[in-house]
Amino acid sequence: MNRPIVWLALLATSGLAPAQQPAAPPQARPAGAFEVNGIAAKVNGRVITKNRVGFMLAPIYAQLMAQFPRRGAEFERQALEAREKILQELIDREIILSEFKAMESKGANLPPHVVEKEIDRQIRELYNGSEVKFEEELKRARMTRDGFRKMTREQLIVQAIRAEHFSDAPPPLPGEIQKEYSSVRDSIRDITKDKITFNKIFLPRQDAQNPLATAESQLALAEQIAADVKAGSDFSELAKKHSRDAFSAEGGFQENVPRTDLAPEFAAIIFNGKAGDVVGPLEDPAGFTVVKIGQIFPGPAPSLSEVKENIEERVRRKKSSVAYERWIEGKRRAAMIEKKI
Repeated sequence: MNRPIVWLALLATSGLAPAQQPAAPPQARPAGAFEVNGIAAKVNGRVITKNRVGFMLAPIYAQLMAQFPRRGAEFERQALEAREKILQELIDREIILSEFKAMESKGANLPPHVVEKEIDRQIRELYNGSEVKFEEELKRARMTRDGFRKMTREQLIVQAIRAEHFSDAPPPLPGEIQKEYSSVRDSIRDITKDKITFNKIFLPRQDAQNPLATAESQLALAEQIAADVKAGSDFSELAKKHSRDAFSAEGGFQENVPRTDLAPEFAAIIFNGKAGDVVGPLEDPAGFTVVKIGQIFPGPAPSLSEVKENIEERVRRKKSSVAYERWIEGKRRAAMIEKKI
């Protein structure tokens, strides 16, 4: 078995493959910007569709929608930056995939079970283990499971090709391996086991207790509450006064909430914070939320011995990054690339 395929198998089983972000809710998908099967780019005659870009952009867009209720210039900047990054990633992917075709003629192969393990990992870690959420996102993107399987296979192949071309990097030193493991340990933990304790204030878009409230006035109130808490106001008292959920009487206090009980895009935002942070207001279809993080309990991370070979591979890739960028830039210049967005 050749080296890329061995590396792929390890990658899929360890969960170190670069992951997509959690799926976006229906209202957060940038559907209007991507007509179905529209062309985003062509690479040597091969088409990259807009809905493929949209599928990869959707989870990032969902987080930005939640994080920037008023949208604005920073929202637009980050959304455009994310779209450009994704499009370039897909263009580079098409360029590199041509390398695998030559390897296939020499017997290289990617076993289907490796792809399935990677899909299982993404469902477990990015969709809170929910097949339903995963299938819903596929449906919104007008993508079949076979289509997603093909996309995942291509992603793994591209990573393997890069590893094959730049396998002559200097061997990782023990200190480099330990440093790399320490830097990624948290990101490769089992996030489905994450828990969090926090206080929350929820303001619905339409408040039955205040018929004059509008979405705009509720957002303004949420912004004021967040500012008051940051200035020292008691979160619990504000929750009892303003929050409209089942926990308002307890000051919005919720203890040891599993990550899997939260919307994926919200979880991605608040689990990225630290104890004492005031997060929000965050937006969803129902209203606006302000959170004060109490304590985060991360899920277990694999030991270094479990993922050592993959950590070594990450170190090698970093050492060869300059050579890789020079190589891929040459490939870009030689390719026929036509961007449509």
